[in-house]
Amino acid sequence: MTAGHGPTRPVVVVGDVGLDVITRPSGDIRWHSDTPSAVALVPGGAGGNSASWLAGLEAEVTLVARVGDDAAGTACRGELEAAGVTCAFAVDPALPTCMVVILLDAHGDRTMFPDRGANRAFSVADVDLASLGLPLDPRPHLHLSGYVLFDAGSRAAGLESLRQARELGWTTSVDPQSPALIEREGVSAFLSWVSGVDLLLPNENEVVALGGLAAVLDHAREVVATYGAAGARWVGADVDESAEAPFVDNVDATGCGDAFNAGLLSAWLRGEDRSSALRAGVAAGSAAAARVGARPR
Repeated sequence: MTAGHGPTRPVVVVGDVGLDVITRPSGDIRWHSDTPSAVALVPGGAGGNSASWLAGLEAEVTLVARVGDDAAGTACRGELEAAGVTCAFAVDPALPTCMVVILLDAHGDRTMFPDRGANRAFSVADVDLASLGLPLDPRPHLHLSGYVLFDAGSRAAGLESLRQARELGWTTSVDPQSPALIEREGVSAFLSWVSGVDLLLPNENEVVALGGLAAVLDHAREVVATYGAAGARWVGADVDESAEAPFVDNVDATGCGDAFNAGLLSAWLRGEDRSSALRAGVAAGSAAAARVGARPR
């Protein structure tokens, strides 16, 4: 608990869990030949990333996800539990745990090649928020990764998590995660899925893909948009707040948005004002950019 604020509200994160293979070539890629590289195998997945950062910021966090019945799934669970995350995982008997190959350029910007694996089969049967045993006071918050909605196999489970949260009286947030997937599925479809959420958390490219902040505010109560080195902005009917970002050497942009979400939510859910929550989000996102991998150390 932070002095001057109420108790931290518990967070339930619904999203992907997996492993990231991060590859940083030593120079220009020699296609069809060999390029010496630095390669790291690290825990990842948007849901796992945000949950891990939330736990690192002393939030009570439960992660609802699906992993494979394999060594990678066991490793993901062990790492998250060691970080203080409660794992409410379904185990898929056939599909493997998610794996993502991430290619970093010289500026730390990333191109991803995801195989969602067991996350593709995340189902309505995997979602039972009432059974998690969370208190009614303070009321919990649900944070949903947009990747769950963009995959036809897991979409129903993502929508069910939002439905159950609203029925229970929880607040909700969604990170769209990918402008390319917004364009693939269509803006109208995505906005219909997230209509009524308390916070939508897009980055600048996702704002553009969604048609601008005004269009998004017709569907979400408030929007918190991130703009990389230019900071972040929180807008709504009675709010328009901005926060600048500090200069950091961008080593790896993987998971910066997931870290931002955690920083912002951890502050907002313990009763801090929007300006303070924005600064907390920017601080966490900047810390993520300065290291390889998407998780806090």
